Amino acid sequence: MIARTELIHDRKNRLSRATGCLAGLAVGDALGDLGRSDTHRQRYGIITNLYEDAKSTDDTEFALLTARTLIDNGGKLTSDTLLESWQRYILDEGGVFERGGQSQYGAETNIRRGMRPPLSGQDNVNNYDDGAAMRIAPIGIICAGDPRRAAAMAQIEAQISHYADGIWAAQAVAASVAVAMVDGAVDEIISAGLNQIPGESWLGRAMNRAMAICDRAGSIENAWESLHTDLWTPVHSASPEAIPQIYALFRLTGGDFRQGMFWGCNFGRDADTIGAIIGALAGAKGGVTVIPESWISKVRRPAGVCLRFTAREDVLDLAEQLADLIQ
Repeated sequence: MIARTELIHDRKNRLSRATGCLAGLAVGDALGDLGRSDTHRQRYGIITNLYEDAKSTDDTEFALLTARTLIDNGGKLTSDTLLESWQRYILDEGGVFERGGQSQYGAETNIRRGMRPPLSGQDNVNNYDDGAAMRIAPIGIICAGDPRRAAAMAQIEAQISHYADGIWAAQAVAASVAVAMVDGAVDEIISAGLNQIPGESWLGRAMNRAMAICDRAGSIENAWESLHTDLWTPVHSASPEAIPQIYALFRLTGGDFRQGMFWGCNFGRDADTIGAIIGALAGAKGGVTVIPESWISKVRRPAGVCLRFTAREDVLDLAEQLADLIQ
C-alpha cells in the first residue's frame, strides 16, 4: 500500500487510478447488464466482451451524479449541497427516468414532497437495497487512503435515499475504494469495507456467511452455487444479498479486473451492480491500464436512460476532475 501523500504528489498515478475506478464502474455496469440479458445469453452463452449495444444503467448514471456533486462543491459534501444537486440534476431535469431502482424513485418523490435527508431515506421504499452503494465510488476516489473519511462522507450521501443496511453498504464500498486507490492488498480492501458494517446487522451477518463460503470453498468454482443460494433474497436483490456477493467475488478473483468482469458480470440477478462495484474496486487498484481501451470508449458517454444530464457528461473528464480533488 502506498501513502496518500505519495498519491497526491504523483498525478499520473492518481489519474490512472481515478479513471480506472470510474471507467471500471461504467464498464462493469454495461457488461453486467448484458450478462443478465436473456437475448445475449441465448446468443453467446456467457458474456466475455462489451458488445456494441451495451449502455449505461442507473448504476453509472447515479455514480456520475455523485461525481458531479463532489466536483461542483470542491470535494465538500453536506446534506444541503447534496439536496441542491438532486434538485438541479434530477428534479429540474424531469426526474428519474427508465431503469431506476425503487429507492431512487422513492427518494425523488420524498424530496418533491419537501422531505429532507435523513428522513427522505429513512421513510423510503427499499431503503436497504444497493442503490447507494452502486453510486458511491467517487467518494472513495477523492478520499484515497482515508477510509474513515470516505465512510463519513458516504453516510451523508446515502442518507438521502437509504437507511441502515443501505447506508452501511455504501460506507463499506466507499471505504474499500479508498484503500484500493492506494493499492491496498485484496484483504486490506475487503477489511476496510467490513469495518464499516455493524456485525449484528442483516448486512453484517450476510457478509460473514459470504466470507465463510469463501473460506470453505477455496475457489470461485466451488463457491459459485452457494453464493447464489445461501444469500438469495426473494423478489428483489437487497444489499445483504448483492454486497456480500461482490466482496466474495472480488476476493476469489484476487482483485483481477478481467476475472472480476467474467465472474461478476455473468453472475445473474443484479449483475449490473455487481459488475459495477467490482469494476470500481479492481479499476482503482490496478489503474486504467487493466481495462481494454475499446471498452472504455464504449462507456465514455453515458446513455442518459435514467438521469438525463449524464448524456452530456464524459466519464474520463469527470474522473480527471475527481483525481485533482484528491489534493
